[in-house]
Amino acid sequence: MSDEEMLQLKKEDYQGKLDRLIAAYGGERRPRLLLHSCCAPCSSYCLEYLLPYFDITLYYYNPNITEKAEYVHRVAEVKRLAEELHKDSGYLAKVKEGEYEPARFLEAVRGYEDQPEGALRCIKCFRLRLAKTAEYAANNGYELFSTTLTISPLKNAAALNAIGQEQAAIYKTEFMPSDFKKKNGYKRSIELSKKYGLYRQDYCGCAFSKAERERQKKEL
Repeated sequence: MSDEEMLQLKKEDYQGKLDRLIAAYGGERRPRLLLHSCCAPCSSYCLEYLLPYFDITLYYYNPNITEKAEYVHRVAEVKRLAEELHKDSGYLAKVKEGEYEPARFLEAVRGYEDQPEGALRCIKCFRLRLAKTAEYAANNGYELFSTTLTISPLKNAAALNAIGQEQAAIYKTEFMPSDFKKKNGYKRSIELSKKYGLYRQDYCGCAFSKAERERQKKEL
């Protein structure tokens, strides 16, 4: 499937698929899940929802964050969130920080720099991050991998799930489908962000999304 075709995919009932997957395990054990984390706010509801069912490691691989200080701030918030939820729920989500490779991101999106948010540049970025997550999952004994990115109303859940399945086939592992914005997931993430005082950035992370957001602010 081409990247252009991924942008046109119709949504499926990913939440239903996830519910059925959880039911299939029957609560008898908590499978090992490698959950790609884009940031603490997006991870908050995903963890609250999934921790009773899975043994989770948050995988923080986000080379799209092109400012080092921003990267460091965001990963620190992910680690703090995991600690706060552990205190409140008793469930511990481990955090694995991947390599910080902004040059790799820039190479992946070369030629697509002028694309708007949500277009082909984002598909390239999603694939880079999910490929690395799938590779790490396959090499480290995780039964499933997924991403918190589907919680955002601004992210293409159909494309993310398609890329996840694509990378699962390449790395011989299993992708967990999701559309975490369902069941008021995005709303709950805002509530949890306020509860824990999480840093909520107003752009995805790359220099291109930051520039677009700054242009939008000036137009307000």
